[in-house]
Amino acid sequence: MILYLHGFRSSPLSMKSRLLAARMQALGRSQEWLCPQLPASPKLAIELALSLVKDVPARELIIIGSSLGGYYATWLAEQLGCRAVLLNPAIVPLLDLEQHVGVTTAFHSDEPFEFKRGHIDELRGFAVPAVSQPERYFLIAATGDEVLDYRHMVAHYAGARQTIINGSDHGISEFADYLAPVLQFCGIDTKAGQ
Repeated sequence: MILYLHGFRSSPLSMKSRLLAARMQALGRSQEWLCPQLPASPKLAIELALSLVKDVPARELIIIGSSLGGYYATWLAEQLGCRAVLLNPAIVPLLDLEQHVGVTTAFHSDEPFEFKRGHIDELRGFAVPAVSQPERYFLIAATGDEVLDYRHMVAHYAGARQTIINGSDHGISEFADYLAPVLQFCGIDTKAGQ
């Protein structure tokens, strides 16, 4: 089972989640794909994620997290003992999200949502100072990320499998090029169905 957690102001309509969902469908494995719309509240986002995978054994679960979703994925992987793929993950979102307190909209919708100051306090509860088993993690980080510093990601996931993209951007515009290694890390044969 793959649980995909999108980033702040993102949604299941993000380019990365749509590419992964389409590939899972092409492989006949749509039933092993989950990508919920996460609430603005970190506490509620984590509760939703936990509820979706409560019956999935850790060895059968992989969480893919992008940006803030990577922050959540790391905490969840530490709690559940599963593997995780991190795509330009947030390491210290408390600092980065302070500027977003207030009402805003998602990138793929005009629907307003409120990111409250209390949500920053909630984020503190999901901090992971260091991952316990780096071999359970796969980091994809772009040196050209205009939102987050890839060097913080590389240091935080030291010892994990890492692919560093020279250039690119926060959204990893060329993510289609990385579908195969991501799904292979998830234990999915990407050649099936071809």
